[in-house]
Amino acid sequence: MTDETTQPQGDTATENITDAPHYLAEALLKNGVKHMYGVVGIPVTDFARIAQGMGIRYIGMRHEEDAVNAAAAEGFLTGRPAVALTVSAPGFLNGVGALLEATTNGFPVIMIGGSSTRHVVDMKEGEYEGLDQMNYAKPFTKESFRLDKIEDVPLAVARAVRIASSGRPGAVYLDFPDGTVGQTMPKDQAEAQLWTPVDPNPAMPPAQASIDKALELLAGAKHPLMLIGKGASMAQAEDEVREFVKATDIPFQPMSMAKGLVPDDDPHSTAACRGLALRTADVVLLVGARLNWMLSFGQGKTWNPDVKFIQIDIDPNEIDNARPIACPVVGDIKSAMTMLNEGLAKTPFKASAEWLQMLQADTAKNDAKFAPKESSDTVPMGHYNALGAIKKVYDRHPDMILTNEGANSLDDCRNIIDIYQPRHRLDCGTWGVMGCATGYAIGAAVTTGKQVLYIGGDSGFGFDGMEVETACRYNLPITFVVLNNGGIYRGDFENLGKDGDPSPLTLTYDAHYEKMIEAFGGTGYYATTPQEVEDMVEKAVSSGKPSFVHVQLADYAGKESGHIGNLNPKPVVGPLATSECTANPYLEGAHM
Repeated sequence: MTDETTQPQGDTATENITDAPHYLAEALLKNGVKHMYGVVGIPVTDFARIAQGMGIRYIGMRHEEDAVNAAAAEGFLTGRPAVALTVSAPGFLNGVGALLEATTNGFPVIMIGGSSTRHVVDMKEGEYEGLDQMNYAKPFTKESFRLDKIEDVPLAVARAVRIASSGRPGAVYLDFPDGTVGQTMPKDQAEAQLWTPVDPNPAMPPAQASIDKALELLAGAKHPLMLIGKGASMAQAEDEVREFVKATDIPFQPMSMAKGLVPDDDPHSTAACRGLALRTADVVLLVGARLNWMLSFGQGKTWNPDVKFIQIDIDPNEIDNARPIACPVVGDIKSAMTMLNEGLAKTPFKASAEWLQMLQADTAKNDAKFAPKESSDTVPMGHYNALGAIKKVYDRHPDMILTNEGANSLDDCRNIIDIYQPRHRLDCGTWGVMGCATGYAIGAAVTTGKQVLYIGGDSGFGFDGMEVETACRYNLPITFVVLNNGGIYRGDFENLGKDGDPSPLTLTYDAHYEKMIEAFGGTGYYATTPQEVEDMVEKAVSSGKPSFVHVQLADYAGKESGHIGNLNPKPVVGPLATSECTANPYLEGAHM
């Protein structure tokens, strides 16, 4: 028998080679990737284990869409892409919707999808989960690549990082076929070919002439307004934006994920008088905001008919997308705002005191109108007093990151809960989808380590609610709050037929959603009054542990489609031409 001390310590040939999974993980690490969110299976199970063993923190999710959303949230918060991992075909397809959401929102993310044997798929021989994933991904992403050779790993990762991060950020897909997974190459060659792209998100200052024209338009305006979009949050331009507000007294309207770039309690905010501000403004400075459906495409009754727009955007294709832009400023927001601040020495302007006072008076009037609804002790609760109770907790913990989804739960939360710091609110954004906020919550908690507050409706939570198990498995500091009114929009819709089934919009009103997290070791609470909501959310948040607060609303609380009922038109004739719902004391105008 050979003595142990003289046995070979390993296969020298094996020690001197690397395989594609190890090489891909090494390339990701070299490019600053810290986290991977995914669902494992054929053919990427070992890749996830290898990446974890090499130092990438792997977060195992329950659904691929949530994995991509978690990685996209990290991209929004940091400006650099994280990675989502999916299995072949069905798993890949589960992730592509979230890829398009990230691209539409401008969130940098890289999705790596395992796929089946290329030549069998291409010849349509009936391969297991066979799909041409690289080409399917193209319409959903900024770019899509396939790793056919292990030698291409450094190139693919470097290009993915640059493309996802630069210009308007978005999603990149990397296809990882099973035939590539087993490829090897010498370690010394592999290490020599690794690289990190230089300055993957370079500054792109706009033309000075466009800055000069913008300041001239603002200086000549009677009612100037700055409209801040999430692009400014992505650009981490809060210092420059705050400096501009302070120097010019310009009032500002924040879009939902730009809340906190300038604190919501700043006296220049028009969040509570949005209607008056948009109808009256004659020159509007768009800072990372797009004139899409959320802003009525810059047209119609929402706006002053004579309004002129100055638009700062890094993507020239966005200019004139729905209406003429008087002054395009094409470049990155941080550079543009720096140049605007510097330009004030040459072309100074101040918004008039009368304009600001007009807006502040309307804000005070609207706040006074809605304050009693937000502080009401009415039971069963509506969205306003339930969220008013949560607002008290958030104001005591202003460094919490808020993720939000639903219809009324989304719109009313945006209006009621103030945000005081940049990149502390994530929601469905530009595309307007549900089923994103638990993934966002997990990504935010993993990325920052901060306490995260999820607020959703019972319908919205149903899309991605199983991720409470993920939060418990990784002991993440997330408090989930679900506002339950027993339905989609609300729970008192009637079945217009005779089959005895619930209405298409009806969910379970007497549910106990908090029991879900208890099944996985978290702490659940059930609240029926505003005081219970405040007390239980405070206790949950302060624990720093995975927690869940079920907030029971009236089944008649809420409006159909939230604040965008115009996008869900009624038939001209028939039973839906008029509402079939019972009287609803919570049908109120938008707090804006």
